[in-house]
Amino acid sequence: MRKFSTPFKLAAGTVVLLALYFFWPGKPAPVAIPEGATARQAAAILKERGIILSGTWFKLLVKVTGTGKRIMPGEYSLREYMSAEEALWRLTHNVYITSVKVLLPEGWRMEQVAEKLEDGGITPAAGFLKLARAQKLEGYLFPSTYHLAKNMAPQEVINLLKSEFDRQVRPLFSKGFAQGLDEAKTLIIASIVEREAVDENERPLIAAVYINRYRGKMPLEADPTTQYALGYSERERTYWKKGITYKDLKVKSPYNTYVVRGLPPGPICNPGRSSIEAALAPANFDALYFVADRKGKHIFNASFKEHLKAKRSVELAAKEGK
Repeated sequence: MRKFSTPFKLAAGTVVLLALYFFWPGKPAPVAIPEGATARQAAAILKERGIILSGTWFKLLVKVTGTGKRIMPGEYSLREYMSAEEALWRLTHNVYITSVKVLLPEGWRMEQVAEKLEDGGITPAAGFLKLARAQKLEGYLFPSTYHLAKNMAPQEVINLLKSEFDRQVRPLFSKGFAQGLDEAKTLIIASIVEREAVDENERPLIAAVYINRYRGKMPLEADPTTQYALGYSERERTYWKKGITYKDLKVKSPYNTYVVRGLPPGPICNPGRSSIEAALAPANFDALYFVADRKGKHIFNASFKEHLKAKRSVELAAKEGK
C-alpha cells in the first residue's frame, strides 16, 4: 500500500477543509437586504440568519475589496454556512435575487400603493388595503424603492414598508417636534406638504404656512385634502382630481379642510423624508397664504390683502401669456 507523506496529507486536508468552507450544501436560507443597507448592516443580517459564520470577516472583505457601495438590496436565496466570500460575491453581482423591483413614489395614498403591489404580483390589493386601513397606516407606508418577492402575504409587505419608515423617519422624531405638534400631527402636515410642493426648497415654507394657520385656529383650506376627500375620479382616472371646483370645496368630509377647521383625521398620503423634515423644522416666517405662480413655485404672504394682489397678478400674467 502506498504511503503518503505528512506534507501531502496536510495539503489534502487543507483542500478538503477549503472545499467544505466554500461549497458545503447548507440549508436554503432566504434573506432580505433592505434598500440603503450598509456593509455592517448586511453583515449583521447574514450572521443572524446563520448564512455566514463571521460578520467581522465579511466586513473586512468588504473593506479590502471596496465593494461596500455595490451591495444590492433585495430578496436573496442563499444557504446556511456559506463562505463570506461567496455571500459577498452574490450580494454584489445580483445573483439569485428572487425579488421584483417596486418603486413607491412620494405622495401616493394607500390605494395607489396597493394597486402597484398587485400589478407587480407582490400581494393582492384587497388584502393589503384591508390591513392597511385597519391599522391606520396612511402616512406610514414609506415611499422608496423596494425589492420584494412575488406572492407575499399582505402583512409581510406592510411590515417591510413600516420597517423602512422606522429606519428612516423614527430617528428624525427623536429630535422633537415643532411647537404644538406631535407625531400624528407632523405626519398630517407632511402629507399635505408632499401634495402641495413642487420646488424642493419650498417645502419648509409651505409647512410653515399650514402650521401657522393651524396655530391660529384658521381653516387650512388645503386643496389636496379636498382631493383626498373626493377619492377616485372616474372621469380623470386618478385619485387626485385636477381642476377642483367650488362645488368640490363644499364636499362634506372630515378630510376637507375647507369645511372642517383644524387638521384632518389623518395623513392624506404617504410623504417622503423631505416633507417630514419640513414639517419637523418649518421655515421661521409668518406667512398665512400662498398662491402658485404657474412656474413651479409659490408666492407667500402674511396678509390676505397682499395674497389677493398676488392672485390677481398671477391671473393677469396667465391671460397675457407671460
